[in-house]
Amino acid sequence: MSLRHMADSEQSVRHPLFPPSSISFPSHLWEAPPLLAVPANLTPRLLDHALNALHACGGARVVRQVSGACSAAFRQTAALNMTELVVRTLPSPSAAQGPGPDAYKGWLFKWTNYLKGYQRRWFVLSNGLLSYYRTQAEMAHTCRGTITLATVHIEVGDTCHFVLTSGGRSYHLKAYSEGECQRWVSALQQAKANATQMMPHSDDSGDEGPLAQPDRALIQGALKTLASKLEDLNTCNELIGKHGAALQRSLSELEDLRAASDGVDKLKTVNERATLFRITSNAMINACQDFVDLAEAHSRRWQRALQYEREQRHHLEETIEQLAKQHNSLERAWRESKYFNIGTPEGESSEENEDIEFFDAMEDSPAFITVPAGDHSQHSRGSLSSNWSQDDNVSLGFSFSLCLQDGSGCYLRRARRRRIPDKPNYSLNLWSIMKNCIGKELSKIPMPVNFNEPLSMLQRLTEDLEYSELLDRAARCDSSLEQMCLVAAFSVSSYSTTVHRTGKPFNPLLGETYELDRVEEYGYRSICEQISHHPPAAAHHVISQRGWTLWQEITIDSKFRGKYISIMPLGNIHLKFHASGNHYVWSKVTSTVHNIIVGKLWIDQSGDIIIMNHRNKDKCHLKFSPYSYFSRDVPRKVTGVVMDSEGCAHYILSGTWDDKMESAKIIESSHGSGGSEGKQKTVYQTLPPKLLWKKYPLPENAENMHYFSSLALTLNEPEDGVAPTDSRLRPDQRLMEAGLWDEANTEKQILEERQRLERRKREAQANLALEEGKEAESYQPLWFDKRTDTESGESSYVYKGGYWEAKDRQDWSQCPAIF
Repeated sequence: MSLRHMADSEQSVRHPLFPPSSISFPSHLWEAPPLLAVPANLTPRLLDHALNALHACGGARVVRQVSGACSAAFRQTAALNMTELVVRTLPSPSAAQGPGPDAYKGWLFKWTNYLKGYQRRWFVLSNGLLSYYRTQAEMAHTCRGTITLATVHIEVGDTCHFVLTSGGRSYHLKAYSEGECQRWVSALQQAKANATQMMPHSDDSGDEGPLAQPDRALIQGALKTLASKLEDLNTCNELIGKHGAALQRSLSELEDLRAASDGVDKLKTVNERATLFRITSNAMINACQDFVDLAEAHSRRWQRALQYEREQRHHLEETIEQLAKQHNSLERAWRESKYFNIGTPEGESSEENEDIEFFDAMEDSPAFITVPAGDHSQHSRGSLSSNWSQDDNVSLGFSFSLCLQDGSGCYLRRARRRRIPDKPNYSLNLWSIMKNCIGKELSKIPMPVNFNEPLSMLQRLTEDLEYSELLDRAARCDSSLEQMCLVAAFSVSSYSTTVHRTGKPFNPLLGETYELDRVEEYGYRSICEQISHHPPAAAHHVISQRGWTLWQEITIDSKFRGKYISIMPLGNIHLKFHASGNHYVWSKVTSTVHNIIVGKLWIDQSGDIIIMNHRNKDKCHLKFSPYSYFSRDVPRKVTGVVMDSEGCAHYILSGTWDDKMESAKIIESSHGSGGSEGKQKTVYQTLPPKLLWKKYPLPENAENMHYFSSLALTLNEPEDGVAPTDSRLRPDQRLMEAGLWDEANTEKQILEERQRLERRKREAQANLALEEGKEAESYQPLWFDKRTDTESGESSYVYKGGYWEAKDRQDWSQCPAIF
């Protein structure tokens, strides 16, 4: 069949590269390598040059219009080549078929991690995809993962085990029996073969499905740009062809006018070179067309890969968020049920609990091993435990009771608020803010309120008093060692509210204060003041009518490291009991907020706390173990030893900083083997442990209220008669609590700019004093003075008095106007 006959029988198009004397071809032939028409007056010698030039330009085929001057053999060869070209360029039919119904489904065991091992999952094989769920009921709403079988590698192992590898990730699966394993492998191999057949048969396109609309628009824009460039080249080619034809006509006229043989030969040579130039130009255009096709194919391939990664990331983020919510709900429900002793009927089970992790109790402590003194089916709770669980826990755990029994009757107590407005769901690109802040102090980074919680750092310090009843009980202890155990539990309890609290508290303004008067409920009064802005430092003083006084000066040192933020509180906490005179001093551990840029934020506490009794030199060493994915220990683990002044251990402390702490009295100690690097560990034989402290369950709907505890919900509650510098009156903080974050950001910028102006004024006054030869006056706090402690020898800011008297008189004339 000739090309002319095909052109007559099908819709034909004329390629812009062809001159008017060329042949028109069917549109579907343009999917093959472009054809190049050669003028009929081309000599055989020039045809050889043209073929060589075109071969160097990409192997374009040349179809010559055969004239009467050509031999019959040449015409036959050209016809055979054209017939072969038509056969090669006909498109092949697609073998794709529509997806079929579900092929296989059932239970398999999937490897998760070294802590959980293999977990049972419900797998469904359908339409070339292997999806898995935690339960069959989840098929209606939650898919835990999907594996594309078209590109998967199936490897069969031993003992009912097989591995699926796709995209650099391996899935280790186990069946109940070898027969079930073989059936799954057969079904997967058949599904893989079907999925491979359904893929489009293209050598270079890589198309696997429809693109998203934004990606399609991006590709079309790039192709339009390339097409415009090609149109420019076509224009150039038309000009070259036009000028070449004019040149040929001029040279032909000159050939007719002159009779000299040498001149004719030269003109023929020029004519041949002009024709060869035209052919080479056409070959250049064909090469450009090949480039456009190749760029289009690779663009589709990489855009599809990018779209796949976006979908996988989006699916992973949704899965992690859902798992985090489910984990939090289950954890809170479990703690509440355990707190109120709500049991589960025997034999009742739930699919939701199949992933709950169970850990052995303290297999390896850093320096010691504990052994119970006897086999007790139930741990007996002594006086410490019973007092805690019955009296203190019930009366002090809920601060919203209407009356307080004090022996003489009952009087009304103020009802504290139980909730705050729900946290708005505002999105913000964290990396756009943090990318220029690596290595800087966190207090010097201008952060929007989107990363804050509606509490100031002064209120967070005050929140350490959440479990002040531990100090009330410690004040009643006759034994200083038992008292040390309760003080240690109190030092750990201050971290229990931080487990979900990844929001940053507001940096207090210089001179900002915060008071908490809980004399009626808990017998104490607390006052905090911001004594320095750079570095941020605060002084805190608490006095209790129940026999103790606590004071501290804390300076916050924080660094942003790119993936995490480290917060190092510097300074010591002092606690003194009035009756015994015992004076305890300790410091805080390092807090680390992980996954700052990517992933779900989570917080960890790590380091050591040394609690020293300066009166009799008793000591307690607490160790906060950092979280490790490969560790078999309980997460957030805390262990400790209480020793007397001679270094003899009397109590072992154990627990977690987000749940509870227990103490066990040591009755015998010995040196045993089993330590690392040949070191022997001390083996302590102890009595059954007693509960020292147990965390209260979070309020209802806490996840939408910044995970605030019952006390934290009341810290920003408006109070009458407080100082005008109190954190409750800070406008940006109150706007954020109300959910008006845009207005809060605006107000925050105004307050920070005002504080910068005040700082520059103080610096100018100090420079002026130095120029005049006078001593520059530094900032002096209003309610605190710097003093040296006589027992510890430490110099720190201590409450000098006057605040509560000024409140009684409502005389705040000394307070600066900072808001």
